[in-house]
Amino acid sequence: MKKIILGLAFVASSMFAHSAIMSCFDNGDGTITCEGGFSDGSSASGVKFHVLQDDKNIYESKMSEDSEVSFKKPSGAYTAVFNAGEGHKVYIKGSDITE
Repeated sequence: MKKIILGLAFVASSMFAHSAIMSCFDNGDGTITCEGGFSDGSSASGVKFHVLQDDKNIYESKMSEDSEVSFKKPSGAYTAVFNAGEGHKVYIKGSDITE
């Protein structure tokens, strides 16, 4: 009986998998703020975050207790990356971030 219950628990947990979510906005003062989370409402506190420019990591941080991070807006093209591990990464191009 235990094997059946464990199997059902595994199937049930697979059905409720969550996706990584991030939104970013331009603060209008030369900084960008990004907010992260998960589709099931889980906090993103402590999740890795970085900014890429020309395939180079130019900024690295972790999401705050409020699941957000702010950084100085780079000049030129860049990409904000929410990295909660394999299968849970979100990329937002700087050109898509508006006030």
